[in-house]
Amino acid sequence: MKNRIIYLLIGLISMMNASCNKFLDKGPYDLSPEGYYETEKELTAGLAAVYDRLANVYGSIWLYRLGMEGDEGYYARNNLPQGPQNFNYSASHNDIASIWRTLYEGVFRANLLIENIDRNTTINADFRNQVRGEAHALRGYFYFLLVQQYGGVPLILQATKDSNENMDIPRASAKEVYDQVLLDFNTAEPLVANITSIKHGGRISKSAVRGMLARVCLNMAGEPLKDLSKFAEARDWAAKLIDDAESGHQLNPDFTEVFKNYARDQYDIKESIWEVEYWGNRTDTYTETGFVGFANGPITSNALTGNGFGGVKVTAKLYFKYQEGDERRDWTIANFNYVNSGPEGNKVMIASVLEPAIYNREVAKWRREYETLKPKATGQTPQNFPLLRFSDVLLMYAEADFYAQNQNVTTKALEYVNMVRRRAFGKYKPEAIDIHAFDLPASIEPSEFELQIRDERMRELAFEEMRKADLIRWGVFIQEMKAVSDRMDVVVPNTSNLYAKERFLNAQQERHLIWPIPAIEMTMNKAMVQNPGW
Repeated sequence: MKNRIIYLLIGLISMMNASCNKFLDKGPYDLSPEGYYETEKELTAGLAAVYDRLANVYGSIWLYRLGMEGDEGYYARNNLPQGPQNFNYSASHNDIASIWRTLYEGVFRANLLIENIDRNTTINADFRNQVRGEAHALRGYFYFLLVQQYGGVPLILQATKDSNENMDIPRASAKEVYDQVLLDFNTAEPLVANITSIKHGGRISKSAVRGMLARVCLNMAGEPLKDLSKFAEARDWAAKLIDDAESGHQLNPDFTEVFKNYARDQYDIKESIWEVEYWGNRTDTYTETGFVGFANGPITSNALTGNGFGGVKVTAKLYFKYQEGDERRDWTIANFNYVNSGPEGNKVMIASVLEPAIYNREVAKWRREYETLKPKATGQTPQNFPLLRFSDVLLMYAEADFYAQNQNVTTKALEYVNMVRRRAFGKYKPEAIDIHAFDLPASIEPSEFELQIRDERMRELAFEEMRKADLIRWGVFIQEMKAVSDRMDVVVPNTSNLYAKERFLNAQQERHLIWPIPAIEMTMNKAMVQNPGW
């Protein structure tokens, strides 16, 4: 890590002009750690540098390879037999090191900003506190991703000032890292602004912090920590968000509109609470594009539609979790193929719903045909990626309340699940009738309610980079990955992908619950201990 620290300090000077959010000034800055952070403009640039690492994570391989480690889909290419996407790799794999490096860059940038926010105390205190809150929340989120992916990691909470510092830092335990995540988010909660003041989801708001605290507590309540007291805390944080009249969060009546809005660069702060922002088509001076809708969207070379890589295909397990009439199915999973010529959005529909053919269906949640920024860039997009949606918060409340109440189904928990289901079946649209037609019944058995919550999360949040973490905290990751491979034994997929089944077989090892510590870190940090099995 020592050599990387030197690199990162240099990088902070040259890269703080990176601006990942549309709210930030477009102007470049010539930064130096000394004599900086003296104005609001410089603090804003420093904050942009922290957000930039978030955009780098979700605008990279995480989006369509590393984030696809659950049972909902698979990496749809034969060119990379080795890697986390196929559960066939070693600690030396570059992808593992790349994510580690990017997340720690985010931590280091946040540390530097936090330590310098009060350098000039004549800057408006409310402004400084807003920046302070966002920096703490971002650092907390980076550590949350680190502990989910690698387990316990070194906790570095101060900016590195001297390249000769001893960087042989031992791992903190997973619980210690989670405790720091909670501390950072709790520090941020009273400092950051309400989302109605911010007016978009690209910056961290009180709603975003509360929702993330609910998510973190749910993860702490499950495997491997199993701190059952955190179920009540998760429920209470979700309730604080849901009941906030000023923010007024609610479901968009149309599930598909949530994702069309990302393509149109339109904010819906009632539903989409926190987003990773991207912008540009490579023609503007200010551009920070990502791969959303390209890497994880349907394949096409039609420039008018917006070219797509088709990097992720789905499993039959996911497809058949949806009931007939559930509008999420044919939006999340392509029931069409784009045509490589003709007008924007030109497509032909897929007729077959036979199980072997389902494995050739592509993810279609993010569709470039709805992008309004033109001309559309090749291989890059301006679409935002959701980190927290209101439907997720409703489901988190229901799950946390269920366990906090000793696996009893309360009226409120049932209603929140049914709200998500009603939207899924179009029951919040103006023309809808019999809005309760697909509700779960009040007489539902606790064991069935538990299963329905888990399945509802799969249906609602598919490909939003949460499935593996859900399976792990429920203690069923290996079991559910085996279920996919067993199903493939019965009905053989009609796919040319060489690793569609192999990945699910490979995944059935305890060591794949978390990634290895990168080999380069093991070499540089003499105090580091490798994860079991690696």
